Amino acid sequence: MVRRDLARYRTLDQAPTHIGYRGLDVYGMAPSSSGGSTVGEALNILEGSDMGGSERSEALHRYFEATALAFADRNRYVGDPDFVDVPLDELLSQGFADERACLIGATAAAKPVPPGSPDGAYAPCAAAAAANVAGGDAKGLSTTHLTTWDRWGNVVTYTLTIEQIGGSGIVVPNRGFLLNNELTDFNFAPTQGTADDPNLPAPGKRPRSSMSPTIVLEGGEPVLALGSPGGSMIITTVTQTLLNRLDFGMPLLDAVAAPRASQRNTVAVSAEPAFITEWGAALGARGHTFASVAEIGAVTAIERRDDGRLVAVAEPVRRGGGDAGVVLPAP
Repeated sequence: MVRRDLARYRTLDQAPTHIGYRGLDVYGMAPSSSGGSTVGEALNILEGSDMGGSERSEALHRYFEATALAFADRNRYVGDPDFVDVPLDELLSQGFADERACLIGATAAAKPVPPGSPDGAYAPCAAAAAANVAGGDAKGLSTTHLTTWDRWGNVVTYTLTIEQIGGSGIVVPNRGFLLNNELTDFNFAPTQGTADDPNLPAPGKRPRSSMSPTIVLEGGEPVLALGSPGGSMIITTVTQTLLNRLDFGMPLLDAVAAPRASQRNTVAVSAEPAFITEWGAALGARGHTFASVAEIGAVTAIERRDDGRLVAVAEPVRRGGGDAGVVLPAP
């Protein structure tokens, strides 16, 4: 890297992703992040399911299957839009999601599931495509998420990262900050069989991230903002927290603190020990297998109540506990 590489760099001013879910507007981060498209697709797939009215293990089963399907499509189609024709509108269309939802049965599908065809011609159920092999992702232990909200209604949900612990290990001389090693977010070997892999490296190309800063609006006004670190598990962390709050009716603190599990189109579901203890048997009976991980994600979230007051929440335990507060705490 030389000085002219930095001089040529430009940030992208992009429209956010947008879907409707349960009468709310959900906005996320556009490609080359895969967060907005994958969270949005998973929610669209679940739109036709009575998640809040279902028995909880049934709802969690459908959550796993929806994220597996969305990850198959993420891995096949999402990359830097300057290099890859990302079919974003179709990936976020309800027609495509409904076609994918038809593939969810009473038991877990064999993983990895194949990607769909976001081509605008949607049948009740999709024909099977070539098998997809999902690429791996770093866990993102040096990613941070901040959420803030002011009294005028300005909301910021902000994910930042240097990728792995210490980033590249290089400190900028006389400036004191670390350079990232975000190029590890590329796939360095094709992961899509005979199909094109949208996340192979190329000069000037942005690697695909999983950052999923999310803002939810009701009637045009923000009601919830959240995000998380955690590599590719960011996507499922944000999705599961949204389901906990919007579908299962958990108070925001409980929605953030609840045990997590992450199905990213892999043979085993990554899950925290408390999740396996509570739901492992019921979901195992549906064909899901689990790989225990110590913790998943580290959410910060803010919600506006009907009376205009704000509730700020961070992790009570994960990563040593987070920080959250408001200027004028209620007694």
